Amino acid sequence: MAEAAAALGQFDFAGDDHVVPFQVEGLDVRGRAVQLGPMLDAILERHHYPAPVARLLAEVVVLTVLLGTSLKFDGKFTVQTKGDGPVDLLVADFSTPENVRAYARFDQALLNTAIESGETEPEQLLGKGILAFTIDQGKFSQPYQGIVALDGTTLEDIAGVYFRQSEQIPTRVRLAAAELFDRDDAGKPRHRWRAGGLVAQFLPEAPERMRQPDLHGGDGDTGSSPHGEDDAWAEARSLVETIDADELTDPLVGTERLLFRLFHERGVRVYEPRAVFDRCSCSRDKIKGVLKGFSAEEIEASQENGEIAVTCEFCSTTYHFEPAELQPAE
Repeated sequence: MAEAAAALGQFDFAGDDHVVPFQVEGLDVRGRAVQLGPMLDAILERHHYPAPVARLLAEVVVLTVLLGTSLKFDGKFTVQTKGDGPVDLLVADFSTPENVRAYARFDQALLNTAIESGETEPEQLLGKGILAFTIDQGKFSQPYQGIVALDGTTLEDIAGVYFRQSEQIPTRVRLAAAELFDRDDAGKPRHRWRAGGLVAQFLPEAPERMRQPDLHGGDGDTGSSPHGEDDAWAEARSLVETIDADELTDPLVGTERLLFRLFHERGVRVYEPRAVFDRCSCSRDKIKGVLKGFSAEEIEASQENGEIAVTCEFCSTTYHFEPAELQPAE
């Protein structure tokens, strides 16, 4: 069943934590945009991450949501970084149709040094390493994984490299995160996290128009056109690059309004928004199943005060088990 499109003003705005698919017919562009509020705030505040780490993880969550909601099948989409910087691991995954979870791992001493040195840009915190995109359709399919290098450029640029390598589709990604300090309805001081992002892709009917620069900045060879970048895509990309980070996170600039600002002269259409939620897939039964695979020696070594406690890295829920629960049935 085809998604229903609407012009700006014909429907209620999607609001926070809803991904808005869009199409710009005049530029042969399709994409998705999102602003994350309460859902993201719950993920970050649960772990009390230092601000630079929270901001970095927020961008990864936005990227995961934008790409994960494009899946046309039941499955899981995971974005994971591994680097040699102060933040050595970031993981975010999207489980269809709407569940998101994420966590970060960092070295506090290295992070303190980076903060003191003013080296807190995302690429500085991540260092050199890899960014992996994994699509898992379940136990009856082999997962697909695309890997690109963390090379000192932004997450936006690295995501663009992924699309050029894996899909050969001209793509522009924008990501932003912000820490807000305001007051709640009762007038009390409040601290919140917000983030936003947009992905735009050039999808003309004629595939030869999809020519783009190669990974080294020269003329690419993704199409047979003897000319440079398609004019329509050049215009769309330039428009997307005009977005200020504040526009992506501003609660007074809704997603649809931002899209209208960018593309109204070309006739932007938006489609039914998709809600996303902070929901972890862990459970007591799943963790118990893992522990039952432990040897007797491992069970013994895992005990503390006569029980085994396991805390989920994503949602911080702690599950307690009696050793007798994990013994094989007689």
